[in-house]
Amino acid sequence: MKCSRVFCLLILLSTLAVNADEKSATPIYPELIFEDDFSEDAFGKRWGHYKSASIVEDGVLVGKTADIKDHAGVDHIRCEGRRDMEVALRFKFAGPEAKKFNVWFDDKAYKGSHAGHITSIFIHPGGGSIADAKRGHMSNALYKMRKETGTLDDAGKAILKTTMISFKKEIVEGEWHDLLIRTEGPLVTVYVDGEEVCRLESEGNAHATKSLISLTTNINDVHYDDLVIRAAPLADGAE
Repeated sequence: MKCSRVFCLLILLSTLAVNADEKSATPIYPELIFEDDFSEDAFGKRWGHYKSASIVEDGVLVGKTADIKDHAGVDHIRCEGRRDMEVALRFKFAGPEAKKFNVWFDDKAYKGSHAGHITSIFIHPGGGSIADAKRGHMSNALYKMRKETGTLDDAGKAILKTTMISFKKEIVEGEWHDLLIRTEGPLVTVYVDGEEVCRLESEGNAHATKSLISLTTNINDVHYDDLVIRAAPLADGAE
């Protein structure tokens, strides 16, 4: 039986929408910046660490913190500064102390935010959040206010509402999950297990020189594998 033109058009549009969704959950930037499947017995030379007790064991990065009362453990990769980047990895909350982790995009040369923080993606078993750290909670003004008073005034709280968004997502502990993070100018999109779970459009995310990518583990035994960092061509990332 032949379909009507309208019905055929609806089928075509539905197919295109599915294909678009599939493409959006797949890395699209062409330039490979870094990759590590942790098949070696130790960290490679490009890895750096801060307050970290992480190890590479049995083919995975086992995230650990030296002293959580001091600072969560950080394992990071430096790269040429880019605006538009993608981070893809697999992760697992592998033990009772594995509560959460962050993926940070930073620029240590930027002095307008604490530690040069630009964008943060936070993941925990119940979901997570995306934050424009440059303009929001890690900006010098808001960071200083929270440190000195333990809270934010109304103006600071208003800034947080526009620079941070939370999402709910069931992440089964003890199982591997896929994470893809993409920055496109001011837009950051997060996918978990191929599904878009959250997006945030905020000016600070468009910072042109994201030059350090970090995994911050809280507290111990978040496992990471198959880390891949990609970027749009340099000319496309220039402001």
